[in-house]
Amino acid sequence: MKKQLLLLAMLLLPLVASAHDIEVQNADGVFIYYKYINNGTELMVTFRGSYYGSNEYQGNVAIPEEVTYMNRTRKVTSIGERAFWNCSGLTSVTIPNSVTSIGNSAFYYCYNLTSVTIPNSVTSIGNGAFLSCSGLTSVTIPNSVTSIEDNAFRNCSGLTSVTIPNSVTSIGESAFRECSRLTSITIPNSVTSIGYAAFYGCSGLTSITIPNSVTSIGDRAFDGADISNVVSLIENPFKITGKTSDYRTFSQNTFNNATLYVPKGTIEKYKATDGWKDFLFIEEGAGGGGTTPEKCEKPTISYNNGKLTYYCETEGAMCQSTITDADIKSYSSNEVQLTVTYNISVYATKAGYENSETATATLCWIDKEPSTEGITDGVAQIPSKAVLIQSKGGILKVEGVDDGTQVAVYTPDGKQAGSAVCRNGAALVGTSIQPGNTAIVKIGERVVEFLIK
Repeated sequence: MKKQLLLLAMLLLPLVASAHDIEVQNADGVFIYYKYINNGTELMVTFRGSYYGSNEYQGNVAIPEEVTYMNRTRKVTSIGERAFWNCSGLTSVTIPNSVTSIGNSAFYYCYNLTSVTIPNSVTSIGNGAFLSCSGLTSVTIPNSVTSIEDNAFRNCSGLTSVTIPNSVTSIGESAFRECSRLTSITIPNSVTSIGYAAFYGCSGLTSITIPNSVTSIGDRAFDGADISNVVSLIENPFKITGKTSDYRTFSQNTFNNATLYVPKGTIEKYKATDGWKDFLFIEEGAGGGGTTPEKCEKPTISYNNGKLTYYCETEGAMCQSTITDADIKSYSSNEVQLTVTYNISVYATKAGYENSETATATLCWIDKEPSTEGITDGVAQIPSKAVLIQSKGGILKVEGVDDGTQVAVYTPDGKQAGSAVCRNGAALVGTSIQPGNTAIVKIGERVVEFLIK
């Protein structure tokens, strides 16, 4: 009996050790390996075999948004831990908009990976996700990501530029450690913490701007980088680790040779605060040639002929957007009410510039009069008209509405807070509803919820 149990265990061992559930070819004929997740309703890209062997992915790999296997279609929502571990032949990866997370060490030591696009659907990038991807030269992190985890881009020695969006609130330990070709980094004013050794060994860094939002900087955060200009926008400086510690925040050369530029009226505070006072050269002013990093202009949003267009007056700026569908929810009922509304947020970014403020809008469709011609089997075609709603300075702008249409704004409890008649395709409604509150917008007979910003 014992021998039979042992034999059964040996037969089951390959199944237990298997790293994937299915393998399916993508449109290019590349086999991609998946595991079932969320009770088998979704798929996660996973590694092929042993953690210690090399994966087989080569060249360009496009991960599909959906996979059909055994007559069932499932969305690909995750890139699992070590999914592309040690794929030395991998040169580029396309990640679909269905993916929301990139796991720990997902692309660890893919040193020939030169291009990766992280879509706006991704909310988390795991520990060491791109560790030692030395071939990467630039990375744009989408504004759906709120934190850059520990070691995320550590040892990416080819990285020359990184775009950190306004959504990020924390930069983890050793997140960009030993990224020796980074020459400058703009930290957005959403970041509150910079972790231990976050930029340690970034020997190419010549300047750094620290926004006023930062409340903690870890030991060795900028050690190993001989920075010539440190611009601190922090109005109430807090203690950092000085040059007398074994684990100082800045390198000895930075303390001795760099100029620390601080906000006007704060120089005495800096001279009295541990760590900051160890800079030999402290000046009030912007630094970097007497000007603060210029901020990208806030972009505008427009919609025409099925296409959203963003425009920023800052030449060469790139717009980063997030679009969420208010109708995509999980229900456990026999009826789902669809309002067909999309919430849009856009900001502009450019190397050497501070990220712009975020522009927001709501895109919805209102039904026009149904067609009465060509009706087949009693079904009328009801065309839809796109309407874009934006708010600024207490004015609600509704674009894409037929002239003469009445637009009214109400509070959630039904009190009217403004109204206007559309002229030249747009209606401007003055409202007293404060930012952060929901407005009920009635466009003709159609009612849409809108968050005032």
